[in-house]
Amino acid sequence: MGDFDTTVGVLLLGLFFNTYLYGLVTYQFVVYHNTKFNDALWIRAVVGALFMTDTVHSAVAVYAAWEMCVENYANPASLFFVSWTIPFTAIATSVAAIITQFFLGHRVLLLTKNKLLCGIIGLLSFLGFVFGIYAGIRSGIIREVAKFAPLAPFVICWLGFQTSADLLITICLTFILSRSRTGFRRTDTIINRLIRGAVQTGLFASIFALADLFSFLLHRNTNLYAMFAFPIGRIYTNTLLDTLNARIELKSMNSTIDVDSESNANAFRLQNQGSMGGPTIHSIHVNKEVVTDAREDLEAPDQYIDAKYGGGDVYSHPPRVV
Repeated sequence: MGDFDTTVGVLLLGLFFNTYLYGLVTYQFVVYHNTKFNDALWIRAVVGALFMTDTVHSAVAVYAAWEMCVENYANPASLFFVSWTIPFTAIATSVAAIITQFFLGHRVLLLTKNKLLCGIIGLLSFLGFVFGIYAGIRSGIIREVAKFAPLAPFVICWLGFQTSADLLITICLTFILSRSRTGFRRTDTIINRLIRGAVQTGLFASIFALADLFSFLLHRNTNLYAMFAFPIGRIYTNTLLDTLNARIELKSMNSTIDVDSESNANAFRLQNQGSMGGPTIHSIHVNKEVVTDAREDLEAPDQYIDAKYGGGDVYSHPPRVV
């Protein structure tokens, strides 16, 4: 291994991956902006805030590469100190995390009506945000990498609470949606797509957060932690935008799933859900359409669930009733 593999090399890998993810974020944002979703203003504000945070942070990441590889090319001693870009990364990641987690926590609230569960999610997210901000500011004050040992408890709390909130949200959404399967092929395909989005949102961010945590604790004299720290914010934004833009795919199925609407979220509260603190729902209304088709089994159920999945309707015509 070269002298700078675990310092400059791993940092550059993280910055390259972050830049790639920012390209995906930009594409997802353009798709969202150009698609006429009937989203509430606060949802559009969430998307805009995340995109602006990602844009600024990605620009800072590019500057971090310039600072390390160009400005300090002949100054290896600079590797023993962190510049302002590392504290900024902790702050930007914390901002992206709390925005995304509060958005998904609102979705869990609509589906479960369990204020205690949502309070726990909000508390974990807020604690992760506070410790992330503190760890970022404190690292900028200390600056010298060799003196980062006192930061360990705060970094553990930051990434630990953040990961806990992600996993709790993922488990709740996956559990609720999995119990919403009806046996109809079209509806179950949509629900499986929603489950995939829920898992993506929490799983990938959790993996990178834990990798960031263990890298910081076990390889503190390297920049290995930064390789995972820079892309985390882009992962949050990518998965959330992918979840919202999935309504384009769902629209082609003549169904709409938007669990951010109070009036429509009841369609996903199922029988025996009272164990999670929400009301018990004994039935789901389904409109079925009987058709004759040699390729199918003579009966093709066509279910329309008016439980919006992002903030607005994805079809303008009413469900067909036969």
